[in-house]
Amino acid sequence: MTVEIAMLFWAAVLGLVQVGAQSFAYKAQEGNAYTVGARDEHRPATGLAGRMERALRNYLETFPIFAAVILAVYATDRSNEWSEIGAQVYFWGRLAYLPAYAVGLPWVRTFIWQIATIGIVLCMAPLFDRALLAVLIE
Repeated sequence: MTVEIAMLFWAAVLGLVQVGAQSFAYKAQEGNAYTVGARDEHRPATGLAGRMERALRNYLETFPIFAAVILAVYATDRSNEWSEIGAQVYFWGRLAYLPAYAVGLPWVRTFIWQIATIGIVLCMAPLFDRALLAVLIE
C-alpha cells in the first residue's frame, strides 16, 4: 500500500469521525426526541453543533478533490516524495482543522485549512507534466 493510499484511507476514517462528531453535537443541542424523529420541523444547528456542521461541509468539499488526485497518482503510477508529503500534509491538516473549528479559532482555522489545501496541490505535482503533455498533444 502506498503512503498516498494509506492517507486516503485515514482521511476516509476522519470523514466518518466528522460525521459522528457533527451528529453527537447536534443530538446534544436538540435532544433524542427530535433527532430520532422525522425532523419535519427544521431546527438549525447553532454553537458547537453549527461549527461541526460547517466543518463537515467544508471537509466534504475538499475530500473528493483529494481522493480524485490520490487515485490519479495511483492509477498513473506517479507516486513520489511530493505526493507522499502532500497526502500526509492534507490528512494532518484536516485532522487539526476539526478541533480548531470546534473551539472557534478563526485565524488559526483558516491557516490550517490553507495548509491542508497545499497538501492537495503537492499531491498534484507529479501529475502536472503528464497532464500538460496530454492536453498539448491532443
